[in-house]
Amino acid sequence: VQLQASGGGLVQAGGSLRLSCAASGRILRIDRMGWYRQAPGKERELVASVTSGGSTDYVDSVKGRFTVSRDNAKNTVYLQMISLKPEDTAVYYCNAHGLTTENIMGELVVDGEDYWGKGTQVTVSS
Repeated sequence: VQLQASGGGLVQAGGSLRLSCAASGRILRIDRMGWYRQAPGKERELVASVTSGGSTDYVDSVKGRFTVSRDNAKNTVYLQMISLKPEDTAVYYCNAHGLTTENIMGELVVDGEDYWGKGTQVTVSS
């Protein structure tokens, strides 16, 4: 299983960016997908997540500005970010949790591991 994120970049305060992350592999289902971020000198924090049923969760600091969504058929999660602030500057990591995959024997495998993308830099200038 691999997660490939894209869409980061440099934007002025008040601008917008859209992140995408696609999971690849013999994946049948992903319970939860989401985005974390880590700013210099700070711990990684959950930004937003979405379950396979569409339930979402956001950190308070991004509510009303960020929208997380997913395409279950494509195993892809998105993060639409508007009204960006300098404090949103961080490396953003996509995450997938609770995967059901198919092994080479055709058996279903359910695991509770966390899978991570490599991270994409988001920089918001003031």
